[in-house]
Amino acid sequence: MLFKDFSQNVNAYKSKRVKLLKQQIQHAQSYEEWKALALKIDEATGAWEWKYDNTSPYFDAAVIASRLNLLKRYKSMQRGKDLMHVLHEGLTYDVANIAHPMLFTATCIGTKIIIEDYIDQVSECLAYIASCECTDISLKEKIKFFTESKVAYGQPAIMFSGGATLGLFHTGVCKALYEQDLMPAVLSGSSAGAIMTAMLGVAKPTEIEHILNGENFYDEAFKFRDWKEVIKGNSGLADVRYLKQFLKKNLGDLTFKEAFEQSGLHINVAVAPYEASQDARIMNKFTSPDVLVWSAVLASCAVPVLFPPVKLTSKRYDGKYTSYMANTKWVDGSVRSDFPQEKMARLYNLSYTIASQVNPHIVPFMQSDEERYRKDMLSWPERIARRQSIVISRGIMDFARERAERMPTIRRLLDYGYGVIDQRYYGDVNIIGRFNLREYSYMLKNPKQNLFKILQQEGERATWPKISSIEAHARVGKTIHHCLESLKVLQHKEKHASA
Repeated sequence: MLFKDFSQNVNAYKSKRVKLLKQQIQHAQSYEEWKALALKIDEATGAWEWKYDNTSPYFDAAVIASRLNLLKRYKSMQRGKDLMHVLHEGLTYDVANIAHPMLFTATCIGTKIIIEDYIDQVSECLAYIASCECTDISLKEKIKFFTESKVAYGQPAIMFSGGATLGLFHTGVCKALYEQDLMPAVLSGSSAGAIMTAMLGVAKPTEIEHILNGENFYDEAFKFRDWKEVIKGNSGLADVRYLKQFLKKNLGDLTFKEAFEQSGLHINVAVAPYEASQDARIMNKFTSPDVLVWSAVLASCAVPVLFPPVKLTSKRYDGKYTSYMANTKWVDGSVRSDFPQEKMARLYNLSYTIASQVNPHIVPFMQSDEERYRKDMLSWPERIARRQSIVISRGIMDFARERAERMPTIRRLLDYGYGVIDQRYYGDVNIIGRFNLREYSYMLKNPKQNLFKILQQEGERATWPKISSIEAHARVGKTIHHCLESLKVLQHKEKHASA
């Protein structure tokens, strides 16, 4: 898939070497090993040369070149105020479209050299302004600049999809990002993704590594009921008591507000009212500070048919547990809002999102970045067919829903189906689990140690090719954050010394 245009021009020896390297990279055991092999592939295919060619239909190289020259000039002349002005003009992660996904598909590692140089220069200029070398700007002005810059640049979020036990894939995504210091502080999840989000969201920072080793996941979360019991009652195929016990054991009795105070992470759990006439919601420290995290996750895992709808539990100011919106039952948020990007963007000033997708009914239909952004005429028939199939499916669902008014159960299932079709399943960066039939058979198995390791490794290997893109997106934002924190410490010391 990668380097198809470059590999045509290599000789037979190089072609064989590239094929061997691609086989080896599929079995890499660490990011360091993967990166070393990726660099060899880039060199062997000649794809590395693409990095030095500024021509591209996907970004404006002239704008970046001009800004890069200005930043270098003003920094060398120590003109801090001019640097601030130029930086303010383009303080966004995708200025001149440099974050376009196609700019990260031609090579395994990195993107155009001019883009990498620009990101490096912006970071260096920001660090210079925050340093003692920059004497033409006061400390108060610097703090004001970086505070405004933090708002202007925004922050990233990571979203975890549902997928039952396949959601263990998310642990590999998190492990790979944590090891590279790229894990966002804003997380969302639905169903299995809600478990991943909550596990991290109730933990102290020192406990994250322990959680990602998987011990908290080895438990009996699924217990399927006898088919005779299913026929008699209205409960789902699985016994919700086992899942509830699993969640309470691992998440404790923390509310969303208490979880944030403990972990420092902004966690969001997608849930949906059982009555499809109401919109899906996200539970977090802003919208539902007193709701117990395990309660929201249990609701988010209440996949129709598999688990029954549940009620939410909140904790009052006096510590007493009460029902949250007592007359409402809740189900899996992924049926209507697997990735609640717009709602989170309003709350957290998001700049970009990372999507970890393993939902078994979605993954087979998801496209790679190359497939989504192709512009050649050969791609038109498929693009037209995909768009029309969505329009037709929505029309059929609408037609069926109108005629199922007197059959509430059928109507509800059709509403869920419409919700599945009518969603956006992509983020700005997409990490997709590509599973075979054997791995799909793991979906409703209880998470054991061996299964955890298999799916976690799948998550890591799917994340490594995206590290370059995520690093490029995150570099400037992280620099702004670190500079602001350093300046606040310096301000505190000055106040303390003057006192």
